[in-house]
Amino acid sequence: MGSKLNDLKYSVAWNLVLLTVGSLIYIVGMNGIVVHHNFIPGGLYGLCLFIFYKTDLLSPGIWYLVLNVPLLILGWIYVSRRFILYTIYSVLLITVASELITVDLGITDQLYAAIAGGAIIGTGSGVLLRSIGSAGGLDVIAIILNRYFNLGIGKTFMLFNMLLFSLVISQYGADIFIASVILTAVTSTSLNYCLTMFNQRKIVYVISEKSQQISDSISDTLKLGSTLIQGRGAYSGQDKEILMTITNNILLKRLEEAVFTIDEDALFIVENSYDVIGSNFNKRKIY
Repeated sequence: MGSKLNDLKYSVAWNLVLLTVGSLIYIVGMNGIVVHHNFIPGGLYGLCLFIFYKTDLLSPGIWYLVLNVPLLILGWIYVSRRFILYTIYSVLLITVASELITVDLGITDQLYAAIAGGAIIGTGSGVLLRSIGSAGGLDVIAIILNRYFNLGIGKTFMLFNMLLFSLVISQYGADIFIASVILTAVTSTSLNYCLTMFNQRKIVYVISEKSQQISDSISDTLKLGSTLIQGRGAYSGQDKEILMTITNNILLKRLEEAVFTIDEDALFIVENSYDVIGSNFNKRKIY
């Protein structure tokens, strides 16, 4: 089953579906809300809107295509041809869609527009990033910097957006600036939710005198693997075995019940994890 899902993840048809749906949702958010309020979202498309607002030359979609050309060349050299071919498809689709989709979602309140626009754009971006391509723009630069200089992808976006919003606040009033920041923050939140919706896992640590018994129980009843980590009590100095396992929201309550049925004095610690890669979980994404 895992092999079939992994094959689907890397299939051409599945990735084209993700890129198509994501690009269309993204442009509906941009053309349906953002451009009607003169907001400046983060990323390269935000810079394209800024140039368009200030010069009234070409269109945001055409600017997006033009500015992506050198980035796509860099990606072809430093990332992979498969990644760039998918990205070229997405960039062309975003350009064409931005020219053809003329819609107004009718949100007049500036705050509501920033929130709704961010939610839609973030969802589109999240769908795009679930593929092994991208929407172009900063995605390409961020992946190159991460691969060769170990610079976090989030830091690349943050630095670019800081520069972009410095331009915004110098050229526009405080209302547009604040609304654009809210739009970008909601976009980021919506994007992260879209990415983690199917991937989020729970890391559970159990400190108990009956760790081996608990491990055997959850293996038999919940089919969960676990690891026993050697630890030592700081106060008592006694050696302890700490059980670590990975589960999801659906099984979390059943796991809790299994642990405390065996040892009501156990310590049950839960941490959120964005994703787990390897073993029987998700495979590493290869661009």
